[in-house]
Amino acid sequence: MTMDDLHDRGRETFAGLVDGGAERLDALFATVPALGELAVGTVYGHLHERPALDARTREAATLAAIVAAGMVGPPLSVHLRTGLASGLSPAEICEVVVQTAAFAGFPRAVSAADQLNRLFEGHGLPIPPPPSPREVVLTYLAEPEAEVAEVLGEFPRTEVQATGPDRVLVSCFGDAPVPGAVLHCAVTGGEVTSVTVFRPS
Repeated sequence: MTMDDLHDRGRETFAGLVDGGAERLDALFATVPALGELAVGTVYGHLHERPALDARTREAATLAAIVAAGMVGPPLSVHLRTGLASGLSPAEICEVVVQTAAFAGFPRAVSAADQLNRLFEGHGLPIPPPPSPREVVLTYLAEPEAEVAEVLGEFPRTEVQATGPDRVLVSCFGDAPVPGAVLHCAVTGGEVTSVTVFRPS
């Protein structure tokens, strides 16, 4: 695939993630379009398509690198948008900043947090954000409804994985190495709104 092909694919991917994405790219790289071709082709044409990481994980890693590098201008703004579009919740983005502080230093994390205040406000996101979907489900699992409590009594070991800003999968294990049940939890506004139990046949 040529660099032009990667740029076209990256531009299309970015436009699918961000409203007015093509126009935003044109404005960002108006003076240096060759940099736009290289950056968009590499990040959204090549890296974004690699199958080893899902989009949520890839964006979390990208945000951590941006905070660690002290890039609180356009890179943070752009990847807040693409992170949300890829299924990260606002609370998860904030947690990436907290995690990065321990390894890249508090001054850079504080600078990112300061910029996130403005970015969240500009996007109409609540400040502070509600708990992450995983946090909400972990709290729920401590005092679940009767049907879920029965499943957890039978399969007490759990793995809890957020798969989007409003959903979490809970794999429930007994003694076997495979889950005896999987819970699909829908999360809205900081609460678990529904739980669907799946059991292997």
